[in-house]
Amino acid sequence: MIPDSQIRVRYEKLRHVAYVTLNRPHVLNAMDSRMHEELKEIWDDFERDEDLWVAVLTGAGERAFSVGQDLKELVERTQGGAEPTTFGSRGGSGWPRLTERYSLSKPIVAKVNGYAFGGGFELALACDIIIATEQASFALPEAKLGLIPGAGGVFRLTRQIPFKIAMGHLLTGRRISAHRAYELGLINEVVPSADLEVCVARWVEDIVRCSPLSVRALKQVALESAHLSIEEAFKTHYDVEDTRRRGEDCIEGPLAFVQKRLPKWKAR
Repeated sequence: MIPDSQIRVRYEKLRHVAYVTLNRPHVLNAMDSRMHEELKEIWDDFERDEDLWVAVLTGAGERAFSVGQDLKELVERTQGGAEPTTFGSRGGSGWPRLTERYSLSKPIVAKVNGYAFGGGFELALACDIIIATEQASFALPEAKLGLIPGAGGVFRLTRQIPFKIAMGHLLTGRRISAHRAYELGLINEVVPSADLEVCVARWVEDIVRCSPLSVRALKQVALESAHLSIEEAFKTHYDVEDTRRRGEDCIEGPLAFVQKRLPKWKAR
């Protein structure tokens, strides 16, 4: 058995929930090539496993969710002649990474305690729900290092909060506190550290109570229609919605309500 300290990402499954933990607390969960490779295998499995309905993504330890790219590894690569990176990870380790899995319809909850910087912040931005402790902080400091938030930070931050506020943080690398992130609508809830586990569990339980096909349809339709007018959104065809309305769960839900019992979702 591989010692826990040598596993870059811990992956556990429990009652329809995948728990994914970045496991390099000694370097604030900085992400190296090996971690990206492990994450790829995990996200592939999460997508395939029909018994998994939601994932919780977090970082080991109390200091950081993730501080992003492992800069020591980056320096070694560039000094070895590797080309500087830019937007996207195609051709790199662990592709497609979570930030580029545009068709992933299952929801992911980011559980953030401590720093979520650089690629760590970009990972959180790619999740559907973010729960953070009062001590959490977020930043895209790439400009200070001659880099760019190439894992979607430029694109997602400018879409998820007011444009000028986003540009202020992108151009300066300034941090966003958890409470400020909540005020901006960037995260869903801020709680004391002691309450983080319970709060995340409540969100996960609420998601699991819903039909997994409805949840997947909601996520994909919301993403695919975000750039459309209301009229265009109504007229657009969504494959994932076809799957939902032809499935057994849309019959089971109303029936369970009428029979005054909990629904038995089949996710098909």
